[in-house]
Amino acid sequence: MKIIKYLFFLLLLVIIGGAVYVATIDGEFQVEESRVIEAPDELLFNTVNEYKTWEKWGPWMDDSDDLIMEYPEKTSGAGASYSWKSEIQGDGMMETEKAVPFTSIDQNIVFVTPMGESKSDVYWKFEKIDGKKTKVTWGMKGKQSFMEKAFWVTQDSTISQMLRPMYQKGLEKLDNFTKEEMKKYAINVDGVTEHDGGYYMYSATASSIAAIQEKMSQMLPAVNAYMKQNNLPQTGMPFTIYNTFNEEQGTSIFSTAIPTRDKVVTPKDSDVLCDFLPKQKVVKTTLKGDYANLKEAWEAGYKYITENGLALNENSPAFEVYRVEPTLQPNPAEWVTEIYIPIQ
Repeated sequence: MKIIKYLFFLLLLVIIGGAVYVATIDGEFQVEESRVIEAPDELLFNTVNEYKTWEKWGPWMDDSDDLIMEYPEKTSGAGASYSWKSEIQGDGMMETEKAVPFTSIDQNIVFVTPMGESKSDVYWKFEKIDGKKTKVTWGMKGKQSFMEKAFWVTQDSTISQMLRPMYQKGLEKLDNFTKEEMKKYAINVDGVTEHDGGYYMYSATASSIAAIQEKMSQMLPAVNAYMKQNNLPQTGMPFTIYNTFNEEQGTSIFSTAIPTRDKVVTPKDSDVLCDFLPKQKVVKTTLKGDYANLKEAWEAGYKYITENGLALNENSPAFEVYRVEPTLQPNPAEWVTEIYIPIQ
């Protein structure tokens, strides 16, 4: 009997000692991962801010076949939330506390465990880099309960060590998801219509076809600045007129332009001039997507002309209008370009 008492006493000492040890452990934890993604900060912010996109890139989505997502009416912005149920991963929910476009998002997350509810703070930071890239930081911090600390004492890793690979995987999937989203595009040949034309301010140059986009990015701001300096009203979206386009030689003479209301007489030494686009019959093609798909859109327009027995108006150059462009929408998949090919 004495041996049993000694063993019981020893076990009691171990339990008390273990409890004291667990109680002295600092329960606070924080894990944070960052990744530089070649995508606009606005697009990345909007993706993370909308909980319905998490099914596409969430790192835990591949680890459970029984995951059931539930969404309330509000799924983005402050007060938005979603919840999940899973026999494998357990249940839980996440709610957005604060969203500052396009800089940061603060959330709280609740895991339902056999030891009770575990609550932590989740945060996101979006930092612009060189205009075209964004440093995305995803982190979680919180304080473990006594039972949670006791559980992790028995494990080979800490909660931070367990979460880190998941966060790395999530950022990688977010990277891949946004890149695929930016590649989406649609081309529609709207058919024969009439373009109203009108006066426009422009700057013209000759360059290789490969350098057109770079040249345009320099010329268009100059036209815009000239119009602002001279208080000239802008009456439409910017466009480019292709005076010549020689694919065999890889060269083009083109003008970047902005519509204005009236005829403007410019100084003889001015690089910005005024001209008039006549009202004319055209075949219109609309591209929704990145400019990388413009060649295909132009080809679709010319194919329509050939298949419908239409004749080109050789005396009037073709042009493209940037209805939704990068300064209005950072996601290339949302850019809208209208192509107009004059016909007889």
